[in-house]
Amino acid sequence: MKLIKLNNGKFVIIREANKTDAINMIKYIEKISRESDNLTFGEGEFEVSYEQEEVFIGTLSKQENCLCIIAEDNGKIIGNLTFIGGKRPRTAHKGEFGISVLKDYWGKGLGTELISFLIDWSKETGIIRKIDLRVRTDNTNAIHLYEKMGFTIEGKITRDMRIENKFIDTFQMGLEIG
Repeated sequence: MKLIKLNNGKFVIIREANKTDAINMIKYIEKISRESDNLTFGEGEFEVSYEQEEVFIGTLSKQENCLCIIAEDNGKIIGNLTFIGGKRPRTAHKGEFGISVLKDYWGKGLGTELISFLIDWSKETGIIRKIDLRVRTDNTNAIHLYEKMGFTIEGKITRDMRIENKFIDTFQMGLEIG
């Protein structure tokens, strides 16, 4: 668990998620899906039950190369980062993460703190040597954040998403650890 100070002066907690967070995580995901088109799912498209989310979080917490963290403000989930490492020996050293932050907390440094937590954790594992992500090519704020954290663009994926019949391209970005 880590207590952090956002750039608006507010203190929030970043900690690893556990199975008891499943119901609040589902509520958070329902809200975030209404706030952002930068996710791989939209409103009503995240069809995961409370029980399935509980199993997912529990499974991740048992794997040495996976991480699920949440940011809380007075017990309310305001941000999430999930990193899933490779399942086979040849890919266990790398993985991909997804991140989301409630709109009220955009631009306050929470994304930076969540990614910093991931990078520090990755170094401590002794396993993770590469962190990957995908980001919409038009999401300039996120691209700037990732580049500030040391990620580089490794390629472009065309037609990676489709929102309201419009194709969206993404960048594949990566950060080498160690």
